[in-house]
Amino acid sequence: MATVAVSAALVVPLATAPASAGTVHGSTAVRQDGTAERRAQLRELARKLVEEGVPGVTVRVDDGHGRPIEISEQAAWTRKDHRLGADDEVREASNTKTVMATLVLQLAAEHRLALTDPVDKWLPGQVRNGRAITLRMLLNHTSGLFDYTDDPALAPALTGQDTHVWTSAEILGLVRGHPALFEPGSEWSYSNTNYIAIGAVLEKATGRSLAALVRDRIAGPLGLRHTFYATGSAWRDRHAHGYEPDAAHMPPDVPEEFRNYAGPQHDDHVDVTGDYVTADGADAAVVSTAGDWSRFYGALMSGRLLPAAQLAEMRTTVPEIGPEDPDQLGYGLGIESAETDCGTVWDHVGIVPGYATYNVTDSTGRRTASFFFATSTLPTREAHQTGAALMNALNCAIFD
Repeated sequence: MATVAVSAALVVPLATAPASAGTVHGSTAVRQDGTAERRAQLRELARKLVEEGVPGVTVRVDDGHGRPIEISEQAAWTRKDHRLGADDEVREASNTKTVMATLVLQLAAEHRLALTDPVDKWLPGQVRNGRAITLRMLLNHTSGLFDYTDDPALAPALTGQDTHVWTSAEILGLVRGHPALFEPGSEWSYSNTNYIAIGAVLEKATGRSLAALVRDRIAGPLGLRHTFYATGSAWRDRHAHGYEPDAAHMPPDVPEEFRNYAGPQHDDHVDVTGDYVTADGADAAVVSTAGDWSRFYGALMSGRLLPAAQLAEMRTTVPEIGPEDPDQLGYGLGIESAETDCGTVWDHVGIVPGYATYNVTDSTGRRTASFFFATSTLPTREAHQTGAALMNALNCAIFD
């Protein structure tokens, strides 16, 4: 789940005053043959983010030559909860969409479904305009479906207050009450609802759960021991803690329904690590690590997971159009392309309470990078700018 569209600059709520970060503590493991200047730049940006109020930051860069760079920085007050590591399990949020698109394309290669299938073929009557919306339109966000995360009725589930687990049918039913944003296929608009529908199609087409599909078709074959589709709050291994500001320190422009998160409170924050966002599904439920995601990207882009024809479909993009979307951004099937100063990258952003993630790769999958912020709410405008600078630095780091 992400409440904003993917963009070249990470977009998260801003506060007008920084949280109290305290002393910064961090650890860094680096390649001896790496570029010292790049290594120092990444460390400086991660440390600066923590000084600006972000509870924790990790960075991992693998440029395909030697040992990856791994950096972790965290505020002193978070250390009572967890010693942050660069390869901790995190909630990947909307990076889940890349996994779901991969599953759909695998089934397409097996002729079990087609990208041109109307949604009504699989989910008759469940999706507004289901006869006109194809699976491709769901995957590349050109369906025109309202984003369910914008409906206030979901706020308790998205903040960990509601223990009711929303099914895909319930979410799609709620969305049917909202008018379409535009005619199917005529425009682009990022909507988490698209992937709720995709998840329902996957289960209908295979007769299997999404957790089983991720395990048996992605994580198992690739040996990704820390990658799984979460169906509850449990973690498998060492994991990063995630935080949100408590109500008294939440940015003033945040709507009232998103000012209170469930979880233990301390140091002006709520620890949301144990929360299970009960509306998360095929749009956001995957848990993974930076190292696992690097291997996933490597297998995806090298053709180990998809035949050439389906990989080409995934990398066929439509322009992203919106106030936060620069002209050089394109959205494919569950993945974004961006033209940077250093080369073309493929990426996705993920945002859920307590966890903001960014994963990027080159077109071959041999060069990958990730960062993780231990919050979805950057506390200052300066932190927002530093986060964007870190994203840009990662995009260039993989080409060094």
